[in-house]
Amino acid sequence: MEYRSGRKAKKKAYARLERFGFDHSFVAFKMFLHIYVRAGMQMEVYALLREIVCYYQKAELNLFGLSYALLDSSSSVEELNFLLSVLIKVFASNKFLENAIEVVAHARRFGFQPSIRSCNFLLKCLSEANERELLVTIFEEMKNYGPFPNVYTYTVMMKFYCSGPRGRGTVDIEEAISIMEEMEAVGISPSVVTYSTFLLGLCRVGTVEIAWNFLQDLEQNGQPLNFYCYNIVIHGFVNRGELDKAMQVFNEMKKCGVAADLYSYSILIEGFCRCGNVEKCCSLLEEMENNNIKPSIVTYTSILKCLLKSGLMEMSLDMFQKIRTSGYECDKHIYNTLITGLCVQGEMDTANRLLEEMINNNLAPNYDTYKSLILGFCKVGSFEKASRFFDSLREVDVFPEPYLWNHVIYGCCNEGRVEEALQYIDEMRDLGISPNIYSYSSIISRLCKEHKSEKALELIPPMLKANQFPNIVIYGTLIDGYAKQANPRKGLMLYTKMLKIGIRPDVVTYTILVNVLCSAGSVDEAYKLFMEMESNGLDPDRMCYTSVIAGFCRSKDMKNAWRLFQEMVRRDILPSVVTYTCLIDGFCKISRMDMVDMLMDEMNQKNVCPDRVTYYVLIRGCQNLGYVDRVLQLMNEMKNRGILADNEP
Repeated sequence: MEYRSGRKAKKKAYARLERFGFDHSFVAFKMFLHIYVRAGMQMEVYALLREIVCYYQKAELNLFGLSYALLDSSSSVEELNFLLSVLIKVFASNKFLENAIEVVAHARRFGFQPSIRSCNFLLKCLSEANERELLVTIFEEMKNYGPFPNVYTYTVMMKFYCSGPRGRGTVDIEEAISIMEEMEAVGISPSVVTYSTFLLGLCRVGTVEIAWNFLQDLEQNGQPLNFYCYNIVIHGFVNRGELDKAMQVFNEMKKCGVAADLYSYSILIEGFCRCGNVEKCCSLLEEMENNNIKPSIVTYTSILKCLLKSGLMEMSLDMFQKIRTSGYECDKHIYNTLITGLCVQGEMDTANRLLEEMINNNLAPNYDTYKSLILGFCKVGSFEKASRFFDSLREVDVFPEPYLWNHVIYGCCNEGRVEEALQYIDEMRDLGISPNIYSYSSIISRLCKEHKSEKALELIPPMLKANQFPNIVIYGTLIDGYAKQANPRKGLMLYTKMLKIGIRPDVVTYTILVNVLCSAGSVDEAYKLFMEMESNGLDPDRMCYTSVIAGFCRSKDMKNAWRLFQEMVRRDILPSVVTYTCLIDGFCKISRMDMVDMLMDEMNQKNVCPDRVTYYVLIRGCQNLGYVDRVLQLMNEMKNRGILADNEP
């Protein structure tokens, strides 16, 4: 009844506004306002004041004069205090903070004191607006002129200093400590909210240990604590990766009779998921369920990710089923998480089945879904399927990122479909996507493997045109390609060009060049490069040593070959079967069978198994020396080791 009569009165006031103008209408507003005040109709007073404030703002009238006009009345002190409180609330809640402060000042000039509730509300609004200077001023005025701050006032200040406006500000822990000390000095006991806010501040500045010590002191002094206080410290330790301490706080909480909530378990599970501790995650999940706390979909998703990351496919699928039977609907995010995990592990059949299930459940796959499937199928070598999903993306006008194009191009090249890979390069350009160094690298590598180094070299000009400068890998691939096509001269020309443009060779490139020179019979040049590599601060690896040793062995320079072999061993670089085979071949050529026997014994001692090439080199050496019995013995040895089939000659 009161509300309906209020609505009618407000309509009449607006009618007067339209008919007689603002000055006369304001008198009517003021009259109705005081009627509502006398009747104690707070909601109607608030609504009418808000309408007046909005009108003032819209008409660009001075809001600072409004409080004078409204409070200048013959109403009783009680009624004016009531109006004052509501007016502060209207201004503060509508972000007219300076006007709200002016109302407080005006009231004090008239001898009125705002209520503690109104002042606390104003402080809260100032805090949320990050008006630090005004906030501190009002707080100090409350202490000097009243109403004196209560526990809620101090908690508002604590929240501002510990978490800032809406929890996103800078922590001023020194001021927070001052608030705590001041409360103790004036005899106001902090509430559980005050304590939890202070703990949050300590954790946010990284002093989690201090927060934990403070929490333990509160426990010993019998202060009010809830699960939120403990959760803050648990979260602090989890964020620092100190899960043992987080569990210590968790266990202490339970020991003190404070029941852990959903958030307590969720924080810990997330922490253990991050470090891949599947056993602890599952243990906490079981404890949650035993305590009748239903895990959230976020908690389930964290565990699912952890299981997938650990490669536990069966458990991941079981968890997926558990989510569904727990009453949650598996959304796009859950499906994508599982599909991505399966693709990483190469479980593409299961991933594909889940995709179909996802579509049947009216969940449209997004870019991330397709990306995971494309990368997964490329990884397992199913380029046809990867290409199909890639084309599906482009059919719906979604432009894949260069990273994805590169994987598809690599897949094409892996299957020898170089022309198709080149078409993808052209398509990228047409779509305004610049092919990068990796796009070209896959094609150049494949062309060189197919002994088409000249065609690979033709890709360099378009690369340069697109501001993609060949790197050491591309130059190394081209040099190797020419070497394998028996064109070492072209390979060396590329090396010279590479040096001119300031690209320094790495160990791989040096090894390729050493092979090129050794194959061309320029062993001395190869050895110079080998020495140059060391002078440039690069350590030769096993392959590089083997290449130079092989060159010396081909030229029958076994003295240098043996010296390099010994140097290699001294450097703790383990010789491979290829290294031993080269030396055996070299010593056979100079009829040093004593060295051959020594090397064969050493191979047995070091568990380096001779392969087919090693035996053939040794057999040929024995044949040349007329060691027929030794040849038969070696052939039997090959058969016994399964290197030579019984029906092979």
